Amino acid sequence: MKDSPERALSAAFAVASPRLSPPRTPASSLLIHGGVLLLWVGLFGMAFKVGGVWSWSVGVAYIAYDTVLLLFVAWATLPILRARAVPPTGLRPATLGVIVASHNEAAVLPITLAALFDQGDAPDQIVIADDGSTDGTAALLTTRYKLIAPEPGSLSAASPLHPALHWLRLPHAGKARALNAAMLCIHTDIVLTVDGDTLLDSNAIAAVRRAFSGEPDLVAATGVITPVCSRTLGGRCLQWFQTYEYIRNFLSRYAWMRLDGLLLISGAFAAFRRDAVRAVGGFDPECLVEDYELIHRLHRHAHAHGLPWRVRVLGDAHAHTDAPSSVAAFLRQRRRWFGGFLQTQYWYRAMVGDRRYGWLGTAMLPVKAIDTLQPLYGLAAFGLLLVYLARGELGILAPVAGVIGAKIVLDLVFHLWSVHLYRRWIGRQSEVGMLAALAAALIEPFSFQLLRHTGAAMGWWMFLSGSTTWGRQSRTGLVARDDGPP
Repeated sequence: MKDSPERALSAAFAVASPRLSPPRTPASSLLIHGGVLLLWVGLFGMAFKVGGVWSWSVGVAYIAYDTVLLLFVAWATLPILRARAVPPTGLRPATLGVIVASHNEAAVLPITLAALFDQGDAPDQIVIADDGSTDGTAALLTTRYKLIAPEPGSLSAASPLHPALHWLRLPHAGKARALNAAMLCIHTDIVLTVDGDTLLDSNAIAAVRRAFSGEPDLVAATGVITPVCSRTLGGRCLQWFQTYEYIRNFLSRYAWMRLDGLLLISGAFAAFRRDAVRAVGGFDPECLVEDYELIHRLHRHAHAHGLPWRVRVLGDAHAHTDAPSSVAAFLRQRRRWFGGFLQTQYWYRAMVGDRRYGWLGTAMLPVKAIDTLQPLYGLAAFGLLLVYLARGELGILAPVAGVIGAKIVLDLVFHLWSVHLYRRWIGRQSEVGMLAALAAALIEPFSFQLLRHTGAAMGWWMFLSGSTTWGRQSRTGLVARDDGPP
């Protein structure tokens, strides 16, 4: 009987996952994905056959695509300007538990837990899903929080210092398996997953509980996250770029949410309706980005069963998370993210172009199909620019400079507007000012953007080679925040 919950979860996953039972790839998906590749081949080939700005057609297409998405986000986020606070619904507040996924996070775990204990609306249960840590996590939990070490695979008794806190001790098997094990132990309506290096703001739990209590059809949501890097020069530079990147990305998520096409939530700070996650079999341990894949499966299950499930991004739920502070760490992160994105796009290829999924099938997933080769477009465009510069081909460079200049001006306007809009949305000042946004618009296309594309290209190799080795990430951004025992 002990294994029956695990067997039930596995059985649900076997039914819900297209990875195990791949459907036939429809013609629409083949045409969309194949068209993206053939278009790149044709545009790149024009560099050797035509003159003027059309020699740089791959770059023009790259800029045009980015501009269309930028204009879409600008239009779809306009409701933020007239957004008003939602009054209380009077419904029974949902119970909410937190799973802290942790593997060798002893240095930052006290910061994460201190933020949870300091919530204005305390969680009903906190489970440390300890994925076989060997760095002193056990000593930390037993001495600082007075938890008694449970048997492997078992949940501990509550901490005498913090009655909501429990320790789930597991053999090392990866984050997804640790989350699944914790999902079977936790007893609350809503489950919030928090990485061991993520610091919730004091009102985050209240915002998440309020959203799920007021929307019975809400099955998954993400809060707004701000990255934190080390205080070194390199760390500060990467934090500057990543902070603005996060602003744009979360506004983009808001835009797609309005079309019921949101796919990307942040596993470092994600909330789920527990029964919905169990219904689709939990997290996929074979995926490099288990949170992203799970949202696809929830959408697919909802469509198959006629369920009105929704996914949201919550502008009033905030957190800080440790972000890569070095180029090497950043490339490792983006390699994994993009490799996992390609995995998921391949497994759910049958949904691409399918009108039965509404805007999700006809807009969001085709955009993601384009994104699979966006790094190739971007790197090819930059490489051709270098060639033209080396050859001194002014007949090409002059009109290309005009196209790039117009795009930079548009980006400048959007950068400033998005910072203003973001501040209105989250209800406070962002950590990037207007001058910083201006500088980012000018410098990013020739620096950070190329770094992102390089990490994505490495993700292609990770996907094609079947590699699942992430590489160890060091945690440096939040460590300095630990001021002692909570």
